[in-house]
Order: sequence, then structure tokens, then C-alpha cells
Amino acid sequence: MEHPENSAEYAGLQVNSGVEQPSIINPYLKRRKRKELSVDEMVEGIRKGDVTILSQAVTLVESVNPDHQQRAQEVIEKCLPYSGNSVRVGISGVPGAGKSTSIDEFGIHVLKEKGGKLAVLAIDPSSERSKGSILGDKTRMEKLAQHPDSFIRPSPTAGSLGGVARKTRETIILCEAAGFDKIFVETVGVGQSETACHSMVDFFLLIQLAGTGDELQGIKRGIMEISDGIVINKCDGENVDKCHMAATNFRNALHFFPMPESGWLPKVLCYSGFYGTGIKEIWDMIYEYIAFVKANGYFDYRRNEQSKYWMYESINEHLRLNFYNNPLIQQRLKEAEHTVLAGQKTSFAAAQQLLDTYFDELRECCK
Repeated sequence: MEHPENSAEYAGLQVNSGVEQPSIINPYLKRRKRKELSVDEMVEGIRKGDVTILSQAVTLVESVNPDHQQRAQEVIEKCLPYSGNSVRVGISGVPGAGKSTSIDEFGIHVLKEKGGKLAVLAIDPSSERSKGSILGDKTRMEKLAQHPDSFIRPSPTAGSLGGVARKTRETIILCEAAGFDKIFVETVGVGQSETACHSMVDFFLLIQLAGTGDELQGIKRGIMEISDGIVINKCDGENVDKCHMAATNFRNALHFFPMPESGWLPKVLCYSGFYGTGIKEIWDMIYEYIAFVKANGYFDYRRNEQSKYWMYESINEHLRLNFYNNPLIQQRLKEAEHTVLAGQKTSFAAAQQLLDTYFDELRECCK
């Protein structure tokens, strides 16, 4: 482009055109497409403990693509014979209870004392508005994030806690096949997630706080009944007496609950995740529980019940997805919404009509 300053009226001024700016993309860079591993190659890599291939397999499991799901199920089926050889610990607690910091301390302690390998599967809540997740659990697990024998994998809920829980259950199988003999499952700490987490672990640990008001507010029947152990964090400084008082309240409350099926009365311990005190006692409790339930046969019984539970959960999820992906239902769904919003039908009547349409179509297909 010619500069106007080079015209005759500016005879004493001349402006050069300048140097052409090079492209910001390296012209010598050759983009190599990552090779897509076969099912057998992926299983072999997992069995060798390759965390890169393990991560790819977990991504495959979490994908909603039907083709990816089919491949993921093949990988899981082939890894299944090598699974089941780990101690699975579920960890839950109110936001701010120090779950991530505690996991960091718990993990480093057990790797140092017992050796082996540790996998941390963290379920991270997704935003209802943006649908995104921070997935920042690694930033609060500084020691484990750098440890060569640990694997940390956060997963977003993406608005479907049940689906994420099922995929976490499948990820446990992959991690066990990769040689991880200790697995932590950290929940988002919101109601239903505790039940889902309890259905896939051997020991459910509840982290509580003291000195935040009425400690009895933390004693909720549902979450207390499924806990195998309760620990009170931040037992340090001026908070020590409050923690021990809260522990006494929890112990008294546990005596009002019926004895769990395992025959194990949950213990209540105090510790400090920040200072790393009381961690050994917590691990002693976990291993004491595992030895106790293995001796009385409850360990195998619970795992069998969990497998049965997830079979039914898988059936429910597949039926739900099949219903909503049905082309006829997708057409009728909008019509049903309009009739409900217009007040022409109740929500229940519209739902029943859609279900009748779905089952009528199934009957026609079966003839």
C-alpha cells in the first residue's frame, strides 16, 4: 500500500514500506497426529503401568461418543480380571473441611509407610451456568502431584452425578489393572454423591470440623450411617479442645444408631491435615477395619453387593439414554413441553403419554 506521505506535496519526506512481519506459526513445524491405540495396545499399556495410556483410557471412559463408549467397554472387560486388588477409600466432608489437603497428607504417609501406588479420583462439581469445572484438585495436593507413584485424576460432574459416579467406578477398574493398590475417591460433598461414593469403596471416611457453631448440625443420620470412620480436621492450636469435645459428641451420637451390617462401630479421631499430625492413627483405623471385615466375610459380601448395585444403575442409565435419544420421543418432547406450559396437561399426564408412546414403539419393533 502506497503511503500518502510519498506524494509530491511532501517532497522532503519519504516513508519506507517497512519489513513484512513473519507468520507466528513455525513453517517448519510438522504436526503429527497422535496414533490412536487399539484396544489391545491400550490394555497392554495399562497393565505396564503407563500413566499416559491410563489417562487416555479414562478419557475414553468419560467420553459420551457412542463409538468411544464401545471401545471403553472393551478395554474395561479386558482389564477386569486384573482388578479388585486394592484398598478403596471414599473421602467426603463439607466444603472447606480440608479434604484435598488431607488426601495429600494421607497419600504421602501411606506411600512412605506401605509403599505401592496410589490413585486419587476426585469428582469436581460443574457450574450450573457455564457448565465448566475448575478441576484444580492437584493444586491442593502439591506433594502427591510430584510423587512418582501417585496418579491424580479429577472428573467434572457435568450436571450428571450418577453418570460420573459410574465412570469413576469403571476408572477404579482401570487403575487397579495398572497396579494401583490404594485408591481414594473424593466426593463433591453434596448429598447424593456420598451414597454413590459409598457404593464403590471399601472404607468410607467422613471429615468433619469443630468450632464452627453447633457441632450437632454435622450429625446427619444418612451420612453418619454409611460412614466407617469419622475424623475431625484442624485439631491444632486453640482448636484442640473444641475438636475433642466434638469427637465426644460424635461418639455419643453413634451409640444411638443401629449397629452396621459389618459389625464395626465407627471410630472418631482427631487430626491436623495442615501439620500432618494424627495421620498414622487414621491409617491404622482403616487397615484395622479392612482386616476386621475380611475376617468376618463382610468385605467380599460388600463388593458383591456393589457389583449388583452398579448393574442395576447401568440398566437405569441405559434406559434413560435410550428414551431421550429416541427420534420419536425427541419430536414429541417439545409438544409435551408446550402443553404443560400452556396448562393443557399436568406434568404427570404428559410424562405418562410420552412413556406410552415409547413403549408402543418398542412393541411394534418387537413384532
